[in-house]
Amino acid sequence: MNKPVEEKELADLVERLAPIMTQFELAMIVAKHAQEQWGLRCAAATGMKGYSPVDLLVLHMVGYGSKRLADICFALNVEDTHVVSYALKKLQRAQLVESQKIGKDTFFVPTTEGRSFIADYKTVRKRFLIRALARFSGGELELEQLTEMLRVLSGLYEQAARSAENSVAA
Repeated sequence: MNKPVEEKELADLVERLAPIMTQFELAMIVAKHAQEQWGLRCAAATGMKGYSPVDLLVLHMVGYGSKRLADICFALNVEDTHVVSYALKKLQRAQLVESQKIGKDTFFVPTTEGRSFIADYKTVRKRFLIRALARFSGGELELEQLTEMLRVLSGLYEQAARSAENSVAA
């Protein structure tokens, strides 16, 4: 069990970590933008142009199985449901997604064309991104650990955001 950190130790640790965290956050932001650019260009390579990163993420989430608007928002950590709702409408107009009413809920599923796009995207992704990753890492990159670390960080950011918001409101 970890021993409690003394206030002085904590203050020193905070001062030491602050600039390192700034660099880490910048790297995350750059990685996020690179991932979005990758998604747009990969989609374009499969013939899908004119879609936003959110549109593509929503389509991929629906591709995992029947989802409600709230499920998609939760999975993508999007608080503004209008953003996802707009993406769903755009994807429906393009006949990539369709809705199904089950009881009081509306579920979204990919159409045949939507599933075809997702399959083509995955093929291009494997050919260029996954192959490059495998070549670069030699299979030694611990993606599971990185994924878990990002999930933990997401939780820390969310908790810190709520704490900061509540401190202003108080």
